[in-house]
Amino acid sequence: MDSDPPRPAATVEIWTDGGCKPNPGPGGWAAILRRGQHERELSGFEPTTTNNRMELTAAAIALEALKRPCRVVVHTDSEYVRLGITRWRQGWVRRRWRNAAGDPVANMDLWQRLLAAAEPHEIEWKWVRGHSGHDMNERADQLATEARERALDR
Repeated sequence: MDSDPPRPAATVEIWTDGGCKPNPGPGGWAAILRRGQHERELSGFEPTTTNNRMELTAAAIALEALKRPCRVVVHTDSEYVRLGITRWRQGWVRRRWRNAAGDPVANMDLWQRLLAAAEPHEIEWKWVRGHSGHDMNERADQLATEARERALDR
């Protein structure tokens, strides 16, 4: 008797955003994870940080929230995150976490955290233009802004 082949795992879609106002200053990050009909929102803040750190934090925490290896599409409006993870990291690792000028890579702790979180997954990184009316990107921006505002209330 033939058995059905295993069904491929559903793709997890993730939308991330992060930011500060002013930069540097209080910051918020957010991620929305969607698999099929299931959706989860994550967000948080730091009292003193930068836009880039919040963008990296959103992506790392979203991937860390996955309980098993998955196919993932990460949508980010941060070219810093997308280019760093898809292009620049190979050179950084080869140069022992030094940039092309020989200086330590900025935000190395979060880059290493993101790489570790990404390791078990098959990930496609997509750039989305921020503030262009994309519903999920706008929602992630709203969640990150609300988180940043919580930081201001403390």
